Amino acid sequence: MATHEHEITEPVDLCLPDGTLNPAAVGWSRTPLHRANLRGWGRTKRWEHWCVTTPTHLVALTVSDLDFLALNSVYLLEFGPGGKEFECSSIVPAGRGVSLPDTIAGAPGSEDVVVGPARPTGGRVRVEIRDENAGTRLRARCLTPERLPLEVDILVSRPEGHESLSVVVPWSEQRFQYTSKHTALPATGRVRVGSEILTFAGERHESWAVLDHGRGRWPRTVDWNWGAASGRTDGHTVGLQFGGRWTEGTGSTENGLCVDGRLTKIGEELEWQWSVSDPLAPWTVRTTASGQVDLVFTPFHNRSVKTDVGLIANRTDQRFGHYTGRIRTDDGEDIAVERLLGWAEDVHMRW
Repeated sequence: MATHEHEITEPVDLCLPDGTLNPAAVGWSRTPLHRANLRGWGRTKRWEHWCVTTPTHLVALTVSDLDFLALNSVYLLEFGPGGKEFECSSIVPAGRGVSLPDTIAGAPGSEDVVVGPARPTGGRVRVEIRDENAGTRLRARCLTPERLPLEVDILVSRPEGHESLSVVVPWSEQRFQYTSKHTALPATGRVRVGSEILTFAGERHESWAVLDHGRGRWPRTVDWNWGAASGRTDGHTVGLQFGGRWTEGTGSTENGLCVDGRLTKIGEELEWQWSVSDPLAPWTVRTTASGQVDLVFTPFHNRSVKTDVGLIANRTDQRFGHYTGRIRTDDGEDIAVERLLGWAEDVHMRW
């Protein structure tokens, strides 16, 4: 089923000269074409979030500028009983030293991002997102609670012709978000924790990267669901990208399927069902009208985060697990999804 949403095929500025939303920017694209020329201060949010998964562990890096502060973090999770789970987050008042470009950091022609000291101590974090000929280089350093050095060095490939999902979500002329989601990108590298090495080893060994790139001006409070997954299933390389609640009533969605590098844009809002009281209960994620998505997500781990630091209050339940079911592309091909590794989250944010 073709989406009703407008497909953008040429570069476009996100904002008009007065800082309001450019009507020509509203729509979606298969490659990043928006320049997030945000101006001024207040309610402006910028971030780059990368998550790289293997069948046994994952690492996530975030650099964010929220106007009144910056939040940079490294998160590591080893799956299974007794596995490592560790997060180091550094809050930077007024966002000093954090500058995110108008386009995707580390992409060809865009600016690199480097935040934090070269040798971080205490709760500080070093994150680097750099362009290389072969892809995007992700590096990070921090200390674990046991004061062991943690170092990340991963290269995310950019397969030729691989499509992503970029969308502008318009709440109003003053409040809007540009999101660019990239799934099923092969990654190689390692994470060192003290003397232990965790390996990320390319497509054949099921190591995949997902990018969440965001630029916009947000309401004070918002709720959302986000789900994503990457891997091989039914003879295909599949990336799932789903969003919910925060897009309702805007005419835009951030829902799409990336199958063998080709994007199927889904304009229909998804039906999400999950348990608030049982964090490891299965979810269902469906398109009730088109039938393009019919999935069950079964979590094995819940990352629960609750913060309240005055201007920011956040409640996040991010479940990691596997998607099973079926999806259908724009070409009408039905694909069986078998235990595709990813996540689904339920977030309430005041910022």
